[in-house]
Amino acid sequence: MLPNVKRYMGVRPTCTYSCTYSALILHDNEVTITEDKINALIKAADVNVEPFWPGLFAQTLTHVNMVSLICNVGASGPAPSTTAAPAEEKKVEAKKEEREEPDDDMGFGLFD
Repeated sequence: MLPNVKRYMGVRPTCTYSCTYSALILHDNEVTITEDKINALIKAADVNVEPFWPGLFAQTLTHVNMVSLICNVGASGPAPSTTAAPAEEKKVEAKKEEREEPDDDMGFGLFD
């Protein structure tokens, strides 16, 4: 690996975790999330963070409802409907019935 890549591999998770936990602490205490307040918590925790992370988190979280973000962590969209399956089965059965053709004898055989 390149020397610069090795140097920065462990930095990013520490920065993002520090900013995430700081934002959660601020939200839990019902304090407005700002860059200065995130920096204050990170400084109090004696963690080294690249200077752009707190500002990035603060700007992003000003437009996000934290309660819905926390409550919908694992949500992936609407649940599949269980009532749709029988309707689909009926459609398939109807198509099968339409495809069936009468077996009429035309009066000659294949080998006659």
